[in-house]
Amino acid sequence: MSYQLTGGRPTRLGAHHDGAGVNFAVFSAHADKMELCLFSEDGKEERARIALPERTGPVWHGYLAGLPVGTVYGYRAHGAYAPERGHRFNPNKLLMDPYTRELRGTWTNDPATSGFVEGEGDLSFDPRDSAPFVAKSVVSDPALFQGLAAGRHTPSDRDLIYEAHPKGLTQTHPGVAGDLRGTYEGLASAEMLEHLSALGVRAVELLPVHSFLDDRFLTERGLRNYWGYNSLGFFAPEPRYFGPEGLIGFRRMVDRFHAAGIEVILDVVYNHTAEGDEFGPTLCYRGLDNASYYRLMAGQPRHYVNDTGCGNTLNVAHPYVLRMVLDSLRFWVECMGVDGFRFDLATTMGREDHGFDPRGGFFDALRQDPVLAEVRMIAEPWDIGPGGYQLGQFPHEFAEWNDSYRDTVRRYWRNDPHSAQELAARLLGSADRFDRDGRRATSSVNFVSAHDGFTLADLTRYSRRHNEANTEKNRDGHNSNYSDNCGTEGETGDPQIIARRARRQRNLLATLFLSQGTPMLLAGDEIGNSQGGNNNAYCQDNETGWLDWDRADRGLQGFVAHLSAFRRANPVLRQTRFLHGDTRADGLADVEWRDFDGGPLPWRDPGLDNLCLILRGSADAPEAEAGAAFLVFNRGDAAGEVMLPDAPEGFAWARAVDTDQLAQNGEIERDTAQVAGDSVVAFILAKAP
Repeated sequence: MSYQLTGGRPTRLGAHHDGAGVNFAVFSAHADKMELCLFSEDGKEERARIALPERTGPVWHGYLAGLPVGTVYGYRAHGAYAPERGHRFNPNKLLMDPYTRELRGTWTNDPATSGFVEGEGDLSFDPRDSAPFVAKSVVSDPALFQGLAAGRHTPSDRDLIYEAHPKGLTQTHPGVAGDLRGTYEGLASAEMLEHLSALGVRAVELLPVHSFLDDRFLTERGLRNYWGYNSLGFFAPEPRYFGPEGLIGFRRMVDRFHAAGIEVILDVVYNHTAEGDEFGPTLCYRGLDNASYYRLMAGQPRHYVNDTGCGNTLNVAHPYVLRMVLDSLRFWVECMGVDGFRFDLATTMGREDHGFDPRGGFFDALRQDPVLAEVRMIAEPWDIGPGGYQLGQFPHEFAEWNDSYRDTVRRYWRNDPHSAQELAARLLGSADRFDRDGRRATSSVNFVSAHDGFTLADLTRYSRRHNEANTEKNRDGHNSNYSDNCGTEGETGDPQIIARRARRQRNLLATLFLSQGTPMLLAGDEIGNSQGGNNNAYCQDNETGWLDWDRADRGLQGFVAHLSAFRRANPVLRQTRFLHGDTRADGLADVEWRDFDGGPLPWRDPGLDNLCLILRGSADAPEAEAGAAFLVFNRGDAAGEVMLPDAPEGFAWARAVDTDQLAQNGEIERDTAQVAGDSVVAFILAKAP
């Protein structure tokens, strides 16, 4: 078949159909020639190989009239194969278009996908064609990505975030239709929307949905990359989560979430790609322009900078790589409707040649972008590179995962010395970390568990990790879990241990919902989901990684719903400004700490067990001026009598949350109140009877 080939335009990267043909444009600063390869509809037969006729700066481009939507294609890049100089061009390797929005076929971990001959080192050159073993790019129908639903959900940065796996959340849910389980459509099924709405969830944060690969070392052991932190295509939704509606099912999911008042936040991995180190496959970026897309070792460009621990580091400081990231983010907002992003290993994104820079190019580009400046941004504020731990150092536009909060809350309830003093700072939004440059108290994303680590239930069942199923001799995953098995390791029939574990879970959850900041709940923690002690279930695409709905703890689920409703109903618990004990106009402090007798706390006591906290609406936050809360944290075994603060005339203190019991009766207290050992109690002002 012959095609009418013209120069086309370099301005819009990717393959774009205009109704009459397709414009192709791809970046490569160091290639000598760029070939466009056209395939049969099933992607198995290469039917044409056409050199793109024009190069404008570093962009190769061409226009093919008459080419239809749905055309399957890829690229072959010609240039120097000189790994010692950072170049790894090999035209025998078919390359994915970095901007493709759809993929056809599957990725196969075959040696032919390597640019070098395996067993002969990365300086060798492999002549085999990789096309039979790689997924191909597809020319998408522009109509698929147009027409966002009217009235997109308005994000709120104080409400509950729910971190969930796109498949694991619904894979075993008995109320989700079989063909929807484990799919995008299943996430927003009526059953799941009812569940999330009852919990008061206002944002779902999905583990990676960018197309990704299963690592060869996993497939060789019969495992898969379950979490998805191995991205390759930053514009294409991962097909393994497609349901009956295919790609459009993702858009339907977003629309249904928005109709229910729930945001969609994507966990995105722009810090590295699935191509790994110099011994990884050549699938896209390495073959298109290795020296531009990746950060290479100074003086040794054969090797990759590995600030991510995944073999390579994407060179976001390069203008065309930065452009790709920004184009990808805008695509997911404008074409797929999402409301925000959580950046995996976000320190990598802000690292310039001189180190991490909160005023660097990536952050400047985000705040100047008229689309991206309006969406929610969350950072995982660390990587393994030099100066990688940057909690509290991100620009004000970002909230940050607060691992200091996670560890402190766990240590407090484990009865570690000095942890009560640290907990005080975490309960008030971690001002010591975030109160600078006009940042809000909501900058701290508080969590006690996340996908990476023990689930809430396992924090109370296991004192050490049990990752044997990962086939890494139990050497992977965190060592510092700050967990406590409450008397025995793993499952038990002892009713006292079971009761203690249940109370510990309620204490951890109550602490989360009563803290200033932005709370995040791991999917399944509300029903007591366990992973059998595996604290790194990244490769467990099975019953270990999926939520176990058959064993759901419905009592705990109701307790979480109550905590969430209580938080929403009382703005004093979710203020936007940091509280420092400042005196308000009425002469009262916005924060007061007390012991059980109403006196000052013995802050120097390393074994301090009990904290009493009075919260009042801050004078500089009008939306939270009305109301007050009295919070009691008692990790000691003994019950105690607590002196209640003076209540305003006509009001009394009502017991609104008590982890000693599942049912909350809201009883009115007078002067003093009994608090059980190993419990959290929250009192709120109510009209006196």
